Amino acid sequence: MQVKVQVVNAFVDGAQGGNPAGVVVDADLLSHALRQAIATRVGFSETAFVSRSEQAAFRLEFFTPNRQVAHCGHATVATFSLLRQLGRVSEGWTNKETIEGNRDILIAADQVFMEQRAPAYRDFPADSAEYAEVLAGLGIGAELLVEGMHPTRVDTGVAFMLVALRDEDAVRAIRPDLAAIERLSDSLDLVGFYVFSRQTQQPGRAAGARMFAPRYGIPEEAATGMAAGPLACFLHDRFGIADAHLSIEQGWLMQPASPSLIRVELDLHEGRIQRLMAGGRAAIAETLVIDTADLEASVAP
Repeated sequence: MQVKVQVVNAFVDGAQGGNPAGVVVDADLLSHALRQAIATRVGFSETAFVSRSEQAAFRLEFFTPNRQVAHCGHATVATFSLLRQLGRVSEGWTNKETIEGNRDILIAADQVFMEQRAPAYRDFPADSAEYAEVLAGLGIGAELLVEGMHPTRVDTGVAFMLVALRDEDAVRAIRPDLAAIERLSDSLDLVGFYVFSRQTQQPGRAAGARMFAPRYGIPEEAATGMAAGPLACFLHDRFGIADAHLSIEQGWLMQPASPSLIRVELDLHEGRIQRLMAGGRAAIAETLVIDTADLEASVAP
């Protein structure tokens, strides 16, 4: 059997960059093991598999090169952008079923936005063991942190360690200890570390970030919608940014760079975040054809 994998660059910044995701539509007949094998073969940070749903418009399942994950922002944006081009969805509200429940999706002109929950925070002050482990994993000293801002676990559906650094140069200079980050990510059930500063390459944006997720086989990722949502919440609640519409840069400081832009809309009630929508634009790049014969042999019981 041959499986077509559409390659879609999500969160493109203007006409460039973005984060490539694989998208397989009509994946109903593919087993869990075969989906994982396909995602491993394709090698992107996430590949999305689209199948029928009795609860939502579509069922989406996401696989990194080494495991399944509950949610993925850039693969969701990639998937619904592709479904829009294929004529399977139209502008307006729709939804997706995931292994962790249903989430709303908004298609607005050429952008796709995905629902995330209200944030839950867990701080790690300077006297905690985790504080020292975060600094060691990033290879930085405490003097590079924004004064008064501790590393914080933020969960809006999946969790990330947010680390606020004083400037862009500090973010650019990070040389992570991926094994250490993976160990702490395992113990705290994190997708990864999202490290940022308020400095950006383009004006009018709230922060510039880098993301490291070795637990999921991702040394560094160009755009992470599920992390930009927590960061927007953190900027609102901890930095006092009142604006409910925030733009997050990512991928600019990677080597090689892949400039990405993630837009976050906070749903506020009396100043408190009720939920959020994170999204952006996507561009379809190419089609890969995977012959599953050898993969099926490798995953056969």
